[in-house]
Parts: sequence; structure tokens; C-alpha cells
Amino acid sequence: MPVVPTRRDVLLAAAAVGTGLVTGCSSATSASSPTKGGVLRAAFPGAGVKETMDPHAQRQFVDIARHKAVFDKLVDLDASLRPVPRLARAWSSDASARVWRFELRSARFHDGHLLDADDVLYSLSRILDPEAADHLAQKSLSHVDLANSRSLGGRSVEIRLTRPNAEFPALLAMTGTAIVRDGWDDPRHPVGTGPFRFASFTAGRSFVARCFDDHWNGAPHLDEVRILSAESEARAAAVRSGEIHYAHEMTPTFARTVEHDSRVRVVATARSGVQGFVLKTDRPPFDDPDAAMAIKLLVDRRQLVDVVCAGRAEIGNDLYGKGYTYYPEGLEQRERDVAEARRLLRRSGLIHKTVPFYTSTASDSFAQAAHLFAEQAGEAGLRVKITNGPPESYFTDVLTTGAVANHRCGAMPIPTYISERLLTDSPQNATAWQRRDFDDAFAAAQAVTDDERREERYRSMQETVRDRGGLVLWAHPQWLNAVSRAVHGVKEAQPNTVDWARFDTVWLD
Repeated sequence: MPVVPTRRDVLLAAAAVGTGLVTGCSSATSASSPTKGGVLRAAFPGAGVKETMDPHAQRQFVDIARHKAVFDKLVDLDASLRPVPRLARAWSSDASARVWRFELRSARFHDGHLLDADDVLYSLSRILDPEAADHLAQKSLSHVDLANSRSLGGRSVEIRLTRPNAEFPALLAMTGTAIVRDGWDDPRHPVGTGPFRFASFTAGRSFVARCFDDHWNGAPHLDEVRILSAESEARAAAVRSGEIHYAHEMTPTFARTVEHDSRVRVVATARSGVQGFVLKTDRPPFDDPDAAMAIKLLVDRRQLVDVVCAGRAEIGNDLYGKGYTYYPEGLEQRERDVAEARRLLRRSGLIHKTVPFYTSTASDSFAQAAHLFAEQAGEAGLRVKITNGPPESYFTDVLTTGAVANHRCGAMPIPTYISERLLTDSPQNATAWQRRDFDDAFAAAQAVTDDERREERYRSMQETVRDRGGLVLWAHPQWLNAVSRAVHGVKEAQPNTVDWARFDTVWLD
């Protein structure tokens, strides 16, 4: 098993790519106006040897942040989870939402090549390569009709679909959809159009990229960005000591500790996804909806929020995306009901039985949530056996392991969440929710071009999953990142949105 990087590893990785904190090459020091120069060091939870510079195979936040520095997508998501232009400056569709036209920016790759339609078509073909099962967006983009998509000359590209999809631009904003150069296929030497040019990468350790002066959106303020892999305590110690400038995904305990620390501030973003548990619905005991409902009723959501999230979350209602477009407002909050949970456990044959819970240190909160759940389940007459899995492979292992497991997800449009996690063939279907009628209903909803009618269909689908599926979503937490007070320009941003891990727009004192 790969060793999880410690604080000492963070320092060694930093030393390997340069020493000292470089704080700018300009004489200007005003925090109100950006200054040019400097080297920013950021630390993210690592994934060991599974880290990659293949932008179509990304799964971990540390990968996504590194890829964001080097590559661009056609489309990204704003704070409301709506698609906004990146390499595509505009788009439109025919009346059926089956034929889409994208107008490309004048953007240059790091090797000097000017972006064109062939790069877009090649990128889609690479994402959809049937031999590349680890390409994250493959399922969601499987209805792209590559054979009939084409360049329209210059910087226009026509993408045809095998079925209508009014949400198609948002799918091009999901993780794993970066645009690469036509013919590129060497993650050891990544070449993109992003704001930083690749310099070096060691899986499980470090990444270095340098300012790309010809970026289509303007050159970054920084000379260089270094993104390191480190476990939670190492990130906390390093950002407080000034050894790094940015620490991603910090705990509520850390946030409370640094409330009065003059060296560090916490950037907290509300409703940044979801935290919960997943139940395998394709096998006993949770193929029985009564057993799944018993779990939903025995969970004490308020206690989980107060203890695991230290109160820095809104209580969940077994629905993803509170506050996002298509979230079904107005449903009664699901409350704890131990007596009813016990009745359902008895009816489904689970009373006084043991279920396995698969957890990990892949997220700082997972193990604590698992043990608190076990205590809550015991109050209803259900025993829980907790096992721990390796953090670097947890999010893959959890797809097949454990009757119950931890779940978290960053921000994404609700239709993307459904596509990636709730369809029969979804690549991250951790609940093993497999219903062809649900798949068909989703495809039909995507084809509806009227917004209100499409919203009604999505609402019905979400209610079905809430009542009969395997999602126990108990919190919509704040996302907590720690930033040195020498850093400026870091915005509140949900993970997976355009301003998250955006180091081209920050600067140092």
C-alpha cells in the first residue's frame, strides 16, 4: 500500500522543486491590486501511485486541480451550477437538442498549436475510447455520435447526439472532459491550453507548472504553482507554519482552531455537495426497500451534522443538490423515528442482525461518521461491523464492497449526479441502483426542451430514489479550504466549479 504523505513528505517534496517561499517579483505589494510573480504552494489529500496527469481519467481532487492548471474544458460551471463558456465562447442547438454547434475561442496550446475543431473531436473520441474504462465522462457522453460530428471549418464544431439532450453543455463541464491536442496520448508529457505549462509530476508527491504567458484568458499572476499531496495533519501544520499557501479540504476542527490565527484564514463555501451513506440495493439486505427505509429512519441527522461536521452543514433530506437547479423543494424533512425503524428492521428480518460498513480515511470525516452511525443503528437493534479500506482506492472499491459505505460528492448539476451515480451503467453507482425504467425516464427528461416540464420529470425521479433507493444523504456541508493571509484572490467556490482551485487568478503579497 502506498504511504500517505506526512508533513515531512510535504517539506521534502517542496525542497525537491525549490526552497523558500517566493513572494513575488514586483515591487508592488498592495493586496487590493494583483501583483505579478511568485510561487504558490498548495496541498491536497493524496491518492498515492493512483494519481495521474491523464485529464480524462481523473477521480481525486488533487488530480483535478493539477489538470485544471494545465488544461481547459469547453464549458465550466458557475456558482449556480450552470454552464459558462471556457474554450467554447458560445453554443446553440437545433430545435430537437440533438445537434449542437460550438464556437471556439482563439486559444493556443503550450506547444504553439492553435485550438481547432479537430482537437475537440479527438478529445471526445479519446474520452469515449471503449478500451479506456477509467475515463470518467465516458458514460455521460456515450450518446455523442462521433461518426456524424464534424468540423464546420475554422473554429466551429458540430457535435451530433444519438438522442436529444437539452442539458448537453453542462455535461461538457463535468470532470474528465478537458480538451487535448489532436493525437495527444502521453500523460507523462501533458500539453494543454491551460494557464500553466507543465514542468514535472511525481505521483503521490508533487506537481510543478509554470506561467503560460499566451493563455487565452490572460497570463496568471503567479510565476509558478506547486501542488503537493499530503494527509490532513500535514496540510494543517504546513499552512499554519507558512510552508504552503493553500490547504484543500480542511476539517471543521481545524477551522475552529485557526479562528483567531493571524496567519491563516478559512474560505468556507456553503452547500458544497453532500455527505452521507450508500446502501447496496442490488443484494440483501437492502434490495428490500423496507430495510433501506429503516436505515434512513434510524439515522440521527442532527447528531451527525453537529459531531462530524461540527455544525458547519445543513441537514440533508436524502436528496442531492440542495439549492441547485432541479432540487425538489417543499418535501417534508425526514426525521429520526427509531420505533418505525425497529418495526421495519423486524419486518425485513434485520433486527439484531449484523451489516458490514466499509469506511476509510479517504476523507477525514468518514471513519467518525461510520462509528457514530454504528451507535445510532444499535439503538434501533441493528449491529454494524466496520472495516477500513485503503484511502487511495476507496472510491473505486466502494462500488463493489460493503453493504453500507460512506459517500460524499462535490458540486455538480443534479442531472450530472443522476447520470454518474444512479443509472444502471453509471460509473460511480455505489448504491447499485439498477432500474431500466428509471434509466428510460432520465433519457426522456433530458429530451424535453421546455424547462418547466423537464423540471417536473426530474422531481419525480428524485422522489423515487429518495423513497426506494440506497442514498442516505444527511448533510450539505461547507467546503473548507485554508489560505495563508499572504494569498489574495481565492474565492468561495464549490468543488468542480470554475473558480474552485483556480490558481491563475490569485496572487501573493
